[in-house]
Amino acid sequence: MNNDDKIEQIKRWLGTGSVNIFGLPYSGKDTVGKRLAIDLGAEFLSSGDLLRAVNEKDQESGQLSPTNVFYDVVLPAFARPEFNDKPLILSSIGRWQGEEQRVMEATNTNNHPIKAVISLNISKDEVQRRYRISLRLGDRSNRADASDEKIATRLKEYKTKTLPVINTYRQMGLLIEVNGEQSRDAAYDDVVNELFDFTNT
Repeated sequence: MNNDDKIEQIKRWLGTGSVNIFGLPYSGKDTVGKRLAIDLGAEFLSSGDLLRAVNEKDQESGQLSPTNVFYDVVLPAFARPEFNDKPLILSSIGRWQGEEQRVMEATNTNNHPIKAVISLNISKDEVQRRYRISLRLGDRSNRADASDEKIATRLKEYKTKTLPVINTYRQMGLLIEVNGEQSRDAAYDDVVNELFDFTNT
């Protein structure tokens, strides 16, 4: 079965539901997520983008935004009228342990239940390699959280606050793990293949 056929089956299975994508910095969450959203006719929603849009200061330091700020800024987005009757691809929505429960409540209430959670797995060494490449290319010049110190903070935050969230989804049987240390096309193809297999479980 080719990718187009797999995408069509994923669309039918997903309905107006959502897929949440997690990963370390530079793992390709937005790259994969935006491409998946286009292929599935879905809307793309990033907690980082929403929080940066309101100049949330913790984001700039590399720390996760406080839970109350996340609830106030991000959760209301699920009720946007332009999302009605569409699936959603989420980029790291609910990164602090405990937030996943409120995220699931909000997605269920707005008819976008989380159907799967993808973890794009890369090593800390790969994070550093991609970070150095990004510095040379200057492709994240608008990101205040892109510095050696802030990358270290983001890695620590992910380990202490986000990994427990991912483990919760694992225990719920929603987690799909994908090797993010591949080319963009290979990682994306793996996401599609894993989602397709997931529709048959």
